[in-house]
Amino acid sequence: MKDLLCRRVERAMHERVFPGCVIGIVQALGQKTILSFGHLTYEASERVREDTIYDLASVTKSIPVALLALETLDLAKPVVDYLPELECDFGATVADLLAYRVRGQRMSEMRGSADDITACIMRRGFAGPTGRAEYTNLPAFLLGMILERVGGDTLENLARQHIFEMLGMEHTFFLNKKGFPLSSFAPTEIDESGDEVRGIVHDESARIFAREGRAVGHAGLFSTASDVLTVLGAFLRGDFPHAAAGAERGLGWQIEGDFLGANARDGVFGKTGFTGTSIVCDMRHRIAFVILSNRTYPHRPADSRAINAFRADVANVVLACMDCVTGSP
Repeated sequence: MKDLLCRRVERAMHERVFPGCVIGIVQALGQKTILSFGHLTYEASERVREDTIYDLASVTKSIPVALLALETLDLAKPVVDYLPELECDFGATVADLLAYRVRGQRMSEMRGSADDITACIMRRGFAGPTGRAEYTNLPAFLLGMILERVGGDTLENLARQHIFEMLGMEHTFFLNKKGFPLSSFAPTEIDESGDEVRGIVHDESARIFAREGRAVGHAGLFSTASDVLTVLGAFLRGDFPHAAAGAERGLGWQIEGDFLGANARDGVFGKTGFTGTSIVCDMRHRIAFVILSNRTYPHRPADSRAINAFRADVANVVLACMDCVTGSP
């Protein structure tokens, strides 16, 4: 398995899908395999390490947001019961948020301060009644707000207290309060002003909140491969039964998509992040893996075809080697 992954990564780097990446695999008993490849940029100045910290992007929607929501919230409860200031709620429930059955203004189009964005969302609410699933940032943003209301604390503190500290995830955070040096982070992009985006969330709307010291539910989590494997291993062990059951139904997670590979069956769920990250968990065969990359550096590609093809190939290798730990064919 290791040789197959190495060859596929080398091909991806040659094709400039990303300058480097980390792939990690975990089984239910906690055995971890972590492989690092390439460099943080195409200039080949800094090598990727096993402990390189990556911007997980939309993986944040699943870990920690969906995990906390599925473990603690009443899914049948109307959103407006938690957020009474939300207008045009159309009777949507927490389950509707987790299933992305609500629509509203695109957060990437919103400007102003964190309070401005929040007030606009509360005022405009949803564009119509709940319907078919349509992936946007809005549901996870609202879930983050609900978790803060119910938990009586910030999303950052709730995630740290109920997940990260409990599992010993010392390199997972929304805001870099421990002061990890910028050299610990993979950069995600060169922005329009020519500045390198590094150590602060890549998503534009989440960055507005981060600059004001606030975490949000749709993006902004940073982590290492080892820490991500730790929480995936907790899923495999059954430590989060409600979250796992919801994930297998597609609540807060993806249960369809090419990135899951051709070997995905019932009990497989995952999540992708725009920056080039993804996680996949196979509950039936008790194996999970993470891919961390900065495919948006130095500039985001026109589409996701190359990274999704890579993700699918990695999934095909790992999920076909369900009894492997390292190096098995």
